[in-house]
Amino acid sequence: MKRRDFIKGGTVGLAAGAAALAAPAAFAEKTSPRLRWRLAASWPISLDTVYGGAEFFAKRVGELTGGRFSIRVYAGGEIVGGLQVLDAVQQGTVEMGHTASYYYIGKMPSLAFDTTLPFGMNYRQQNSWQSFGGGNDLLNKEVFSQFNIVSLPAGNTGTQMGGWFRKPLEGLGSLKGLKMRIPGFGGKVMARLGVNVQTLAGAEIYPALERGVIDATEWVGPYDDQKLGFYRVAKNYYYPSWWEPSTQFSLYVNKTAWDKLPKEYQAAVRAAAAEANVRVMAHYDAVNPPALKQLIDKGVTLRPFSKDIMAAAQKNAFELYEELASKDPTWRKIYAEWKKYRDMEYAWFNVAEQGFADFAFPQVQRTEL
Repeated sequence: MKRRDFIKGGTVGLAAGAAALAAPAAFAEKTSPRLRWRLAASWPISLDTVYGGAEFFAKRVGELTGGRFSIRVYAGGEIVGGLQVLDAVQQGTVEMGHTASYYYIGKMPSLAFDTTLPFGMNYRQQNSWQSFGGGNDLLNKEVFSQFNIVSLPAGNTGTQMGGWFRKPLEGLGSLKGLKMRIPGFGGKVMARLGVNVQTLAGAEIYPALERGVIDATEWVGPYDDQKLGFYRVAKNYYYPSWWEPSTQFSLYVNKTAWDKLPKEYQAAVRAAAAEANVRVMAHYDAVNPPALKQLIDKGVTLRPFSKDIMAAAQKNAFELYEELASKDPTWRKIYAEWKKYRDMEYAWFNVAEQGFADFAFPQVQRTEL
C-alpha cells in the first residue's frame, strides 16, 4: 500500500494520530500544493487559553502536512473585529476563523446551538451531540450552509462562572434595571428578567465596568477573568453560569475554499480541530483552580445565584425556545433534535456523574481552594 493511499484512508479525528505520523513524509511530495491561509480569531493574544487554541490548531495543521499547508493566526482587531469573524470567513476575506457562533445570533438564532444555550449541555454532552447525535452535520446542513461556511468544534471552556457584580444580588427582584454585559441567549433571558443588557467586545468591558457604565459583566472563568482585571472593581463573583453550561468555540472554513482543498488537507484540518477541542478544555481545567484561589486571596467573594433567580431563568429560557420554535422552521428542526439529546444526556448524567459528584465534591470545601 502506498503511503498516500494510507493517509487517504486514515481515520479522521483524534484517532488520526497513527496516520498523522506518516503525514509529513507523504505531504513532502511535490504533488501536494503549498498553501498559505489566514485565520481571523475573535480573541486577544492575552487570552492564551482560547487564542492559544487557535494557534495550536494552525501549528498542528502545519505538522500534519509536512509544512505544506501553513495557516497564520490573527487576533481580534488585526484584520477584522472580534465580532466580525463570521462575515470575514463568509465573504472570503480570510479562509478561516476561530470564534463563538452565538456572537452572531442576530443573523440567525440557530447559530446558538453551535456554542451553547442557557440550561443546555455541558462540555461532554455537547461533544457527544456534535459527534454522535448528528449535531455537527445538522448545523452544517441547516445553518452554516447559508453562510458558505463549514464549522467544526475546536475548543470549549466548560461550565463558566456567573460573572462579576459590583453589589451583591438580593434575589430575583434585584436584577431589574441592572446594567450587565452578557451576549447570546443568556442576554435574551436576562432581558426578560428585567436586566438592561449590554453587548461589548472583550477589550471594552473593563473600562465600562470601572466607569460604572455597567453594573456587572460575565466573561469566562477565573483564569481569563483575572487577566482582564474585573476583580479590581467588582468583588462579587457569582456562579454558576446557567447561560453557559459549556461554551464551544468553532473553527470556520470558507466552504468554497474548503471544497478546493485536497482530501488529505481536509483530514488534517479535521484532526487538528478535534485535538484543539480537547486541548483547550484541558487547559482551562488546569489553570482555573489556581486562578480562583488567587482571586479569593485578593478579596473576591464567591456567591451562588439564588434559587429564585435560577428557577425564573430556566422557565424564561424554555419559554423563549418554544416561542422561537413556533415561528422559525430552522430553529424548530434543530431544537427538537437538540432537546431530545439533551434530555437523554441529563437523565444519564443524573445517575452516574451526579451521583458521584454529590458525594465526592462536597468533601473538598471551597475554602480549601
